[in-house]
Amino acid sequence: MSTNHTLTRHRDIQSWVTDRRGIPAIARVRNRFGQEHAQLRLSFSSPVRDKRDPAGLDDGLSPCSWSAWLAELDRQRLALRVDPAAGAFELVDRSTTTGSTTN
Repeated sequence: MSTNHTLTRHRDIQSWVTDRRGIPAIARVRNRFGQEHAQLRLSFSSPVRDKRDPAGLDDGLSPCSWSAWLAELDRQRLALRVDPAAGAFELVDRSTTTGSTTN
């Protein structure tokens, strides 16, 4: 049985991603009304996958700096939920995080 951990501290998130050879990226996407917004993504050179994008990365991704990615993470009030056993991750709303949060 694996335990999910929710990471909110910038240092913890960056360490988890870089330990797995990941880099931050932002995709610009449009909603059904044509309004553009930033969608945070992580790009990995290993087989770690975002549960929302199991096939891999979109062509519209732009690598970005950690400071820009983390600022957008805070603006959207997101956290990184990771499953250490499976190496899986997903971005989740901070308000839905529970007791397994690392601050």
